[in-house]
Amino acid sequence: MDPRTLKFHAVLSQAATRVEAALDGFLPKAGAPLAEAMRHAALSGGKRMRAFLAMESAALFHVPAAQALRTAAAVECVHAYSLVHDDLPCMDDDALRRGKPTVHVKWDEATAVLVGDALQALAFEILAAPQGGIEPRLQVRLVARLAEAAGPAGMVGGQALDVAAEAAAAPLTLEEITALQGLKTGALIGWAAESGAILGKSDSAPLRAYAADLGLAFQIRDDILDLEGDPEAAGKRLRKDEAAGKATFVTLLGPGGAAQKARELAARACDVLAPYGSAAENLRLAAEFAVARES
Repeated sequence: MDPRTLKFHAVLSQAATRVEAALDGFLPKAGAPLAEAMRHAALSGGKRMRAFLAMESAALFHVPAAQALRTAAAVECVHAYSLVHDDLPCMDDDALRRGKPTVHVKWDEATAVLVGDALQALAFEILAAPQGGIEPRLQVRLVARLAEAAGPAGMVGGQALDVAAEAAAAPLTLEEITALQGLKTGALIGWAAESGAILGKSDSAPLRAYAADLGLAFQIRDDILDLEGDPEAAGKRLRKDEAAGKATFVTLLGPGGAAQKARELAARACDVLAPYGSAAENLRLAAEFAVARES
């Protein structure tokens, strides 16, 4: 493993450790089935890329670490909720997530629905709490933007397009897939990246542009891994899109073309970071990781 990859794994691991400690404090204490299931969903590992982006973007503007940890924990709660609901039988019907039983398998479907609902609510509670040290006007902006990124104009809207695509008469075009993934995957990544600029009272446009390219590159790599990856390393079922006959970046561009497109997006994402100089080095490493990861 080259030194840049080693460095990125180290900083990503540090971010994961910090946000998981924060989540442990924000989540309800173990005991009741709902609390146990929430903790299972939110603390079962994962790359924590969204948390990393929230903390690294905040560091660009010298935002207090405690504030950045709140945005990191909030976005991870929303991401965890989306995975719990995506795994349900009425959606992707998956039995494994991150190598562990999904919530509806370990408990039941009703609990899984409630866990997703509770994690989404907790995200906004974390952001809006008066003891968080974030200025009220910035709290309002963060809450409003997260609601947009998670809702029908963002992640949920993209998921709805994805569900509709399964029953569509014709496969989606490249333009349609790009738009779909920009919502389903990209919106929450975008919020994580721009949250630091919001907290830092700075222009968030460059980080939104960075995140848009990063999110698409990340998704293209996901599509490649879904076709070529190792299910054990991924900790989940692979080749679902192929089995469903769905169009992806790989089916439309081919594995080589998709990989090239991902590299171009990652390079463009890095170029956008030029105004931040060396302070954005970890964000550049994230773009490189997005297109080279094996899980």
